[in-house]
Amino acid sequence: MEIFEKIGDAASKTYKFTAEKTSKIAKETKMKMQINEHKSDIKDIYIEIGEAVYEKFAQDEELDIKNLQQKCEEIQVLSEKIVKCKDEILKLKEKKQCKNCYEEIEIGAHYCPNCGFEQETIDEKIKEDQEAIEILEEENNQEDKKENEDVE
Repeated sequence: MEIFEKIGDAASKTYKFTAEKTSKIAKETKMKMQINEHKSDIKDIYIEIGEAVYEKFAQDEELDIKNLQQKCEEIQVLSEKIVKCKDEILKLKEKKQCKNCYEEIEIGAHYCPNCGFEQETIDEKIKEDQEAIEILEEENNQEDKKENEDVE
């Protein structure tokens, strides 16, 4: 009976591992599809901008900057969504991106194997994040004290 338990445990572990990998791959694929959709939307907006500019030029009319600015803001929003998707993909792969050459590298790497650029370690990042949190908490505490003093 003990052998069947070992086989069952091994099968269970294999199933869990496979399920996790499949889930990560599915999420990564979904993120890549979203990136492609956003890139396609950006290209469409570029075309709209170009057509609008040319039409105004051809008709010898003044350009409507507000409309172009709105289109540029849409491009900016889509670009930010692409960056977020890429960050999510890196998290799923348990990788990070070199700040110098943008190559995907191991999360614990101290130097980029591609360009040799020194990387910020996770410990340094955690320390910076903790310091930032402490500063924000201190600012919030000071604001709370001022509000309490104003109420009294």
